[in-house]
Amino acid sequence: MNLQEIPESDLVLVALVPNQRDLDIARLLGWYRVPLKSSPKVISVDYIAFYQGGAYPVDQRWQIRYIAPVLGHELRTRAELLQDQPDHPRASEEYFKIVLGPLIELDHPIPAGNWRRVLFFYTTAGRLCSAEELADLPVHDEERDVLWHALRERALLANEYRATELPQAALDPAILALLSGLKRQG
Repeated sequence: MNLQEIPESDLVLVALVPNQRDLDIARLLGWYRVPLKSSPKVISVDYIAFYQGGAYPVDQRWQIRYIAPVLGHELRTRAELLQDQPDHPRASEEYFKIVLGPLIELDHPIPAGNWRRVLFFYTTAGRLCSAEELADLPVHDEERDVLWHALRERALLANEYRATELPQAALDPAILALLSGLKRQG
């Protein structure tokens, strides 16, 4: 699937993916995590656009290079999601586990321009397709009412969501170790 096949009105959550490990988890394991305490109000969107911040190599930072379809979400503790970090200070905190389809690489990354500090904001697939830089993504015109109406509908539908509909799979510690850059000892 390419970006032009996505309906222009589809909802997109632009979200910071803080480091390469988190992007690798999204790509290889098919999920992305958002702390419940700092999550956006609506998680039920059609796509996530991954904003790569300052922790990436120079040629990959300050841009959106990938998007992924959202298949569902559920609440999990950090310890359940990142089983290789059971003693992390936030291990018992709840996170949304957003289940993803395959990552789609954009034909042309969307550079941040003057924007650097991005955590979350909403846009549409139409804006994502036509954006030349990050500042083109926020909805400020007549589309704003349409966007907020769609977000409100999604929020209401999310109340009917059942996490048990998602497949449950244990994480392989070897994969987590590879993602962490750790050498498996055995």
